[in-house]
Amino acid sequence: MLDMRTLKLQMQITIDGFVARPDGTQDWMKTGMDKKAVERVIHIADESDTIIMGRKMSKDFLPYWEKLVDSGDTSNPEWGIGTRMVEMKKIIFSKTLKTTDGRNARVENGDMKTVINKLKSEPGKDILVYGGANFVSNLIKEDLIDDYYFFVNPVGIGEGMKIIYGTKKLKFVETIPYTSGVIVNHYKPER
Repeated sequence: MLDMRTLKLQMQITIDGFVARPDGTQDWMKTGMDKKAVERVIHIADESDTIIMGRKMSKDFLPYWEKLVDSGDTSNPEWGIGTRMVEMKKIIFSKTLKTTDGRNARVENGDMKTVINKLKSEPGKDILVYGGANFVSNLIKEDLIDDYYFFVNPVGIGEGMKIIYGTKKLKFVETIPYTSGVIVNHYKPER
């Protein structure tokens, strides 16, 4: 029997459990993460060969990383992760978008659960999901995420977008604190 690929969620989150303000902004997110935290992000990306995301996230994600890489500024601290984000295969799930001009990106209009289970059964490295909030919430609801990596920022915002509704039991794997104040909590679902 073939090993299934793992779907990993990597998400920035506040200490009070929000992934964005009510309007979707993430101005609270810690900037200038320390070298070890950036290495963790790169390690998770290097274990993967595919990124999945929702349509709303793709609008900012694709141009941001492509512009960074096109700048040719290898001194930029995000250069290493940026090249990975551009080179990696990306699948954008949407009910309305039909095409994208993002590099190494395609749009998927099929049933999310069916498509992701098919992706998991194909050969390759793991699959990474960054967001957005509604897309991730649907993945959690359908129990499709195999690893949760919450980058907990040392800030509370009081209200905003969340990704878990109702009860979701998770098994603790590890916590890694960084000097920037960000803590990475790694969990697996209780199945």
